[in-house]
Amino acid sequence: MMNKITIISGSPNKKSRVNGLVDYAAKLLIDHGYEVSIIQVATLPAEDVMYAHFGSKAILEANAQVAEATGIIIVSPVYKTTLTGLVKAYIDLLPQKGLEHKIVATYLVGGTISNLLSIDYGVKPILASMGAHCFAKNVFAVDHQIERIEENEDQIHFVLSEELKQRVEQSVNDMINYRMMTV
Repeated sequence: MMNKITIISGSPNKKSRVNGLVDYAAKLLIDHGYEVSIIQVATLPAEDVMYAHFGSKAILEANAQVAEATGIIIVSPVYKTTLTGLVKAYIDLLPQKGLEHKIVATYLVGGTISNLLSIDYGVKPILASMGAHCFAKNVFAVDHQIERIEENEDQIHFVLSEELKQRVEQSVNDMINYRMMTV
């Protein structure tokens, strides 16, 4: 069975630098033979997310992607020293032990390095309470490490600094190596 990784993106829009991390991690995983699914939380029906419609078709389909995954990467901009409310609202819709037996990594993008501990103090406790028992190397990036290049409104791509690419590669390798050890 092919290994599956689900990326949960809290990017509020297609211009968000967070998309650079999503794209790069997905490419690395695909190059290693993984099936990658991406949940763009902003594209889920807002009413379903905000009013916690656990039984909505869109939420059930997204949750199925998480359930089928061997690993999860949560990617978000940092707002008020933690991940976006958008991502938190979706995480609240996952089953209480929805991350059990999965390796999990968090990639956050903030304006300054002062939010570096957001992962350890704001995000890890939530994920651990949901059964995540193994964490891949997490990645914190500062805005200036991800260059946004806009050809036009529909053509936006991102260039990661070499140092940031290396940290994402280490995180992806953690996920791959963990999965290889548990198979």
